[in-house]
Amino acid sequence: MRMVVTTALCVLLLDYFYFSKNPLVAPAFAQADSKSVWLFTSFRGNGEDGLHLAYSRDGYQWTALKNDKSFLTPVIGTKLMRDPCIVPGPDGTFHMVWTTGWNDDGFGYASSKDLIIWSEQKYVPVNREVKGARNTWAPDMFYDEQTKQFLIVWATTVPGRFPETEGQDKYNHRLYYIATKDFQKFTGQKVFYNPGFNSIDGTLLKANGKYHLVFKDERPGQKNLRIATADKVEGPYGTASDPISGDWVEGPSVAKVGDKWLIYFDHYHNPQYYGALESKDLKQWQEVSAKVSFPKGHRHGTVLRINEQVLSKLLAQ
Repeated sequence: MRMVVTTALCVLLLDYFYFSKNPLVAPAFAQADSKSVWLFTSFRGNGEDGLHLAYSRDGYQWTALKNDKSFLTPVIGTKLMRDPCIVPGPDGTFHMVWTTGWNDDGFGYASSKDLIIWSEQKYVPVNREVKGARNTWAPDMFYDEQTKQFLIVWATTVPGRFPETEGQDKYNHRLYYIATKDFQKFTGQKVFYNPGFNSIDGTLLKANGKYHLVFKDERPGQKNLRIATADKVEGPYGTASDPISGDWVEGPSVAKVGDKWLIYFDHYHNPQYYGALESKDLKQWQEVSAKVSFPKGHRHGTVLRINEQVLSKLLAQ
């Protein structure tokens, strides 16, 4: 389970003009080039030691940074740092949200200019006023260029809110969201997507003028990935697709590598491994887990792009 939203995948889509003025970062779905590399956020174990980072030049082979030691130790909530999601903002600042605990009423937030020195960690109690809310899992971010704001999507179970699927499992999640421009003021939370069943781990991408939500079907006997599509980033999103993955996978993260889309996933049941799906049209997917490799113990986070200047500082750690 991606104690998410995202990654978890957490996605930033900004146009070329913006990034030409902010050379330290690059859009997650732009074509890879010689001046940029991929960066993957993740955690180890239960998330006790915090943020881990890995990099790749081709999107398939990933190498741990800092000898696979943590870049930031969690100190808020239940003091876990699961499902870390990083998105660069318009000024080049890296913003991160994460799951702070299994049963917390909020998620964590911190920012950095270089991914090394981080701001004070802030707890965002999005569910504190929601009676009966059981958890706040896997916050995942998406920067919307049109409204100049960040959407933060996560999964929560609120007993009694969706009685038609109550009792099918221990949890009865739906995806919720808030929006912010400065991480100081936030909109009130709303339901982001209700596919009619227990669902978690939502991550967003934009392609061909449409917004696509990749998420996990959390129902017993499913535990697979599906996609829903909308004309606007805040929805409404249509009927969920048929499963695009096998079972026992979670924590999707998305990248565009060349002319192919990759969805990385965490296969958390025996055998446990980190894998990937590949597609050219976002409709027909093929598992290509044999083509990818990750640091030992890699758990789900999100993918973004950085340039060589940022990477050189990370490599020096």
